[in-house]
Amino acid sequence: MARRRQALQAQQVPLPARTRIMTVVNQKGGVGKTTSAVNLAAALAQGGARVLVLDLDPQGNASTALGIDHHADVMSTYDVLIDGEPLASTIATSPQDDKLQVVPSTIHLAGADLELAGMERREHRLREALDRFLTETTVPPHYVFIDCPPSLGLLTINAFTAATEVLLPIQCEYYALEGVTQLLDTIDRIKAHLNPTLDLSTVLLTMFDGRTLLSRQVVDEVKAHFPTQTLEAIIPRSVRVSEAPGYGQTVIAYDPNSPGALSYREAAAEIARRGAA
Repeated sequence: MARRRQALQAQQVPLPARTRIMTVVNQKGGVGKTTSAVNLAAALAQGGARVLVLDLDPQGNASTALGIDHHADVMSTYDVLIDGEPLASTIATSPQDDKLQVVPSTIHLAGADLELAGMERREHRLREALDRFLTETTVPPHYVFIDCPPSLGLLTINAFTAATEVLLPIQCEYYALEGVTQLLDTIDRIKAHLNPTLDLSTVLLTMFDGRTLLSRQVVDEVKAHFPTQTLEAIIPRSVRVSEAPGYGQTVIAYDPNSPGALSYREAAAEIARRGAA
C-alpha cells in the first residue's frame, strides 16, 4: 500500500489534447458502473484534470456520490434532453473538488425514454447539447463521463451517440460476461448508423476478491476477450467504496488511502496515459 501511494504521488498524470467523452455503461445492474464513473472522475480531477459528469440515471446515484442536490426542482439532464436547455445552465460544481462539475439527474428522467420517442433527432439531443457547450465554453473539460441507466433505451443511445469512447465495468462474479455480446452488438449498430467514432476503449474489472478462485478466473476470461481494452488496475471489493455514497462522497474523498481509492486512482492514471499515447 505504501509503495502504491508513493508511486501515485510520484507520477504526473498527462492531460488529453482534446476533450475525451466516455460513456460508462453496462445493462446489468450492480456491477459498479456508477461507482466507477464517479470515482474515476474524482481521481482525474484530483490529478489536475477538469472533469464533467453527466448523470443520465434516473436514480441519481452519481449526483448523490458527488454531493449534488437532485430533487425534482433542480435543473438536470432531463431539461437538457427534453426541453433543450443549454448544458451550461444545468452544471453544478461538486463540493469535493472545484475541478469536478456535474449535470445531475432527477426523477423526471424515469419517463424520458417515452418522451424522447416522439421527438425529432431523438438519438442526437445529448450530442447536440454537448457539442454546443464544448464549442461555446472558454475552458472545456478534459474529460466528460456519462453515467447511463442499467438498460439499453433511448437515454443510453443518446449517451452512445454523444461519446467517443465506451468504458465497460465488469464485476468479478458469476456470469460476468452475460449480456456483453448484446451490448457489443448495440455499439456496432450505433457506429454503423449514428456515431462512427464510438469505440469500446476501456474495460474495468470491479469487485475483485483475491481470496477466491472465481475472481481470478473471471480476470483471465475478461482479459482473453478484451486483451487490449482491459486495464491492469483492478478494483477490489471494498467496504469503504460501498460506504462512501452514504456520506455523499466518492471513496477518493471519503478515505483516500483505502485500497479502493488507490485502485481507482491507478485506473484513472492508466486511462489518462492510454489517452495521451
